[in-house]
Amino acid sequence: MLRRALVDHGLVERAQDGSRYDGVLELPPLVIRPATEEDDAEVNRITVAAYLAAGYFPDARSGYMLRIQDAAARRAVTDVWVAERGGEVIAAVTLAEAGNEWADVAAPGELEFRLLVVDPHIQRSGAGKAIVAEILDEARRRAGIERVVLTTNAVWPAPNALYPRLGFARVPERDRFPEDVPGLHLVVYAQDI
Repeated sequence: MLRRALVDHGLVERAQDGSRYDGVLELPPLVIRPATEEDDAEVNRITVAAYLAAGYFPDARSGYMLRIQDAAARRAVTDVWVAERGGEVIAAVTLAEAGNEWADVAAPGELEFRLLVVDPHIQRSGAGKAIVAEILDEARRRAGIERVVLTTNAVWPAPNALYPRLGFARVPERDRFPEDVPGLHLVVYAQDI
């Protein structure tokens, strides 16, 4: 029935004898843009869903989870971007330069990105990779920016696999061990532009 519906809707072509089905489901283009007030609720939802689906936190009520559920507060002091496909917000990221309250590790001349989240239902669709490419392009456009940096938890496998594939290198001498969270090891990645 599914195959028949795909043919009926023009998403798949069927060979005359029924021996073969061909076709590619074309997705609408991915649009990366600054977040607006209208995006805040969806950015908050995706942020919580991504962190919980990955198993990074047990629930949405921890101190850090509560802090990152306020896209409006982030937008008020730094850049928040969304990625949308077909008019639907599917991912978000926060950018900050040195001195901004959302910059954890950015030094002068660096652009830091944080909270790169993709809706769990469409992860591994290329949205995260596209956002990182756009961040690198943005860094090249900004006067005085020479490097893009980020932190992630040392024990989170997905980001620690993704960032090296995208050209980021570990900078272990800049790793962080926040005193208020015993045992937490935040690793730093960087890419010169």
